[in-house]
Amino acid sequence: MIPVRALAAPTRQCLRTAAYQQPRWAIPTLQTRSYATPAPDKVAKFKGTKGSDGNYTVSLIEGDGIGPEIAQSVKDIYSAAKVPIKWEPVDVTPRLKDGRTVIPDEAIESIQKNYVALKGPLATPIGKGHVSLNLTLRRTFNLFANVRPCKSIAGYKTPYDNVDTVLIRENTEGEYSGIEHVVVDGVVQSIKLITREASERVLRYAFQYAKDINKKKVRVVHKATIMKMSDGLFLSTARDVAKDFPDIEFDAELLDNACLKITTDPGPYQDKVLVMPNLYGDILSDMCAGLIGGLGLTPSGNIGDECSIFEAVHGSAPDIAGKGLANPTALLLSSMMMLRHMGLTGEADKIEGAIFKTLAQGKALTGDLGGKAKTSEYASAIIGNL
Repeated sequence: MIPVRALAAPTRQCLRTAAYQQPRWAIPTLQTRSYATPAPDKVAKFKGTKGSDGNYTVSLIEGDGIGPEIAQSVKDIYSAAKVPIKWEPVDVTPRLKDGRTVIPDEAIESIQKNYVALKGPLATPIGKGHVSLNLTLRRTFNLFANVRPCKSIAGYKTPYDNVDTVLIRENTEGEYSGIEHVVVDGVVQSIKLITREASERVLRYAFQYAKDINKKKVRVVHKATIMKMSDGLFLSTARDVAKDFPDIEFDAELLDNACLKITTDPGPYQDKVLVMPNLYGDILSDMCAGLIGGLGLTPSGNIGDECSIFEAVHGSAPDIAGKGLANPTALLLSSMMMLRHMGLTGEADKIEGAIFKTLAQGKALTGDLGGKAKTSEYASAIIGNL
């Protein structure tokens, strides 16, 4: 729980005004000032540089369970493809500092120095007192946008053959702000926090990302019909940001309608980037992953102003850890997002082509993909297709 007094003064005042001063029917007067990055500047631009050896250094968080195995596949494939990267392993095992769960200082320094990290799955123990390490990483580095491309993969059949969309989720606030308290016994209030600053930042990034990957439209997914003030602020900010991107078409759609339509026929969403507040993005991105075969085939990136972390969002699968049965595809495809973020587009295209060719051939697939290959055999097949 984040106490209200810990928030910035403008946010505290906003919460007090919304919660205690305005009648339920009041229509808010929204400020029009822009707080985020000016239009000509690129949001979240990679700032890393090559070292004297001609390589970029990337922080590597191997993760728990099957993490080390799938990370080894990535390292082997990168070595075979001669990608100009050297890995800097970091341990993010949480520590308690002043009563809070924190990332070790040396891990923070590594990621801040390298500006980019690749992360395997991290397990979060279930029970009181255990803070999600994934959430801690996002908060530590202020990773404001979660990017989840969902695209049908040749060779892996699902009921949907024409999925090709990108979901961008605001990653720092909304219902996940952690501001909640007991009003009286049996009554809990949870505050959904939406700010113009955070909304504009992720929206501007969404338009920029659509332009970079040649998507023609950006669509905001919302429930402003019900949450007129919070989602209304997100939607009105989107309309303002859209004016700076006249070559990208903008529209909006209600969350429930989007879920219905995309699971009925994902085809009309092929040319779109969908952007939405935190909770909606958490649900909708996993739903779309299901359309293409699950989280084992879905890449993900968490984007920040200074640092970005690309990750496999599936679980750590401790039941098969160490048995050579794990599927490294999600981590591999996430690392392709990382390479493109770093400007290494040629290397990304080469490896991604080999991955998709291996999947289409269907001869060396892991068990979750319907095959019998070991993790190392699957990686070797990709190397053979480079």
